[in-house]
Amino acid sequence: MAFRFELLQTDGKARLGRLHTAHGTAETPVFMAVGTQATVKALTPTQLLDAGVQIVLGNTYHLALRPGDELIAELGGLHTFMNWQRPILTDSGGYQVYSLAANLKIDDHAAVFRSHIDGALLELTPEKAVRIQENLGSDIAMCLDECPPADTPPEYREVAVQRTIHWAERCKAAHRRADQALFAIVQGGTDVATRIRCAEALTKLDFPGYALGGFSVGETTQQMAAALEPSADALPSDKPRYLMGVGAPLDLVIGVARGIDMFDCVLPTRNGRNACAFTEAGQVKIRNACHKRDSRPLESDCPCATCRQFSRAYLHHLFLADEMLGPTLLSLHNLAFYNRLMAQMREAIGERRFGQFCQDRLARWGGEVL
Repeated sequence: MAFRFELLQTDGKARLGRLHTAHGTAETPVFMAVGTQATVKALTPTQLLDAGVQIVLGNTYHLALRPGDELIAELGGLHTFMNWQRPILTDSGGYQVYSLAANLKIDDHAAVFRSHIDGALLELTPEKAVRIQENLGSDIAMCLDECPPADTPPEYREVAVQRTIHWAERCKAAHRRADQALFAIVQGGTDVATRIRCAEALTKLDFPGYALGGFSVGETTQQMAAALEPSADALPSDKPRYLMGVGAPLDLVIGVARGIDMFDCVLPTRNGRNACAFTEAGQVKIRNACHKRDSRPLESDCPCATCRQFSRAYLHHLFLADEMLGPTLLSLHNLAFYNRLMAQMREAIGERRFGQFCQDRLARWGGEVL
C-alpha cells in the first residue's frame, strides 16, 4: 500500500488526520514512541499497544552499527525483527550530527562518525542513509540532514541549511521503495526567514511529508514557540508535519495548536526510568518519601495497567529497591498518558473545541495563553 495522508478537519490551525501506511493507519495528531535500537526501552510490543502507541521510531545510525541493517533485512525487516506490526518511522542519523558532534567529521559529501561502540568509522552519505532505511523496511524514512545546535553562528547555520537541501535532493534521487515514504527535514535554527527559505526549497522537491528539525537543541521555549508557527505555516497543508524531538506535554499542546501532526520524544520513557510520572495534575516524583504509604494509583482515572494494578507505595518501593519493574511500570504509564493526551486533542479538534481545550491545559500546566 502506498503512503497517504488524509486531512479530515481543522480547528483553527490544529489538524485532525490519518496517516495510511503499509503497516496500518495512524490517527493524527500522533505521538510516536522512541525505539532507537529496535526497542522502546523496558517495554514489550504488547505493552506499547496497550499504552495506545501507534508508531514506533528506529534510528539509522544505531541500527546500522548494531546489529546492522543488512542483517535486519536478512531476518525479514525491522517489523519482523522487533515484532512490531504497526507503522515504523526511522530517523536518518541527522540528529546524531548534533548529539555526537565530538565524534564527527562532516562535509558536503557525507557525515563520518567514529562509532561510540568500537571506534570504527561509519561514513553516512545521503545515499547510504536511504539504503540503510530501505533495508530496515520502515514505513517512513527521513532524509539525511545537518542538525546544528541553537548557538550556531549565522554563517554556519546557512551552510547547514544548504547542505540539508542538497542532501534532500540526493536522498530523493536514491530512494527506490514504493512502500516507504521519504520525508524531508527543514532546518534553520530559530531564524524564521532561514527556515522559510529552507521549507520553500524542500517543498519544490515534493516530498510526501515534511519535518521540522533542529528544535529542542539548546534554544529557549520562547524561541522555539516564536519560530514554530511560521515554520509550520510554510509547509504544505496537504502533507503531514512532523516536529522532531519535542517534547513535554505542554509542548505537544502548543505544537498541535500551531498545526503540527506528528511528534516524538524520549521524555516519557526516560522520565519513567528515572522515577518520574506525568499526570494531569503535574509530574509525580515517585521516590519522594510522601509516597511510601500512599495506596492510591498514580492517577485514579487512568486506564493504564500501572494505574489499574499498582499503588504509589508499591512503585515507590520498586525504585528504592532498584527493581527493574519500576522503570517498566512508569514508562508504561507515561506513554499511556501521552497517548491519552493526543486522543483528547484529536477529540477536541473533531468537536471544534480545541481552543478551549488548549487554554485549559495551558492554565493547568503553567503555560502562556496563545
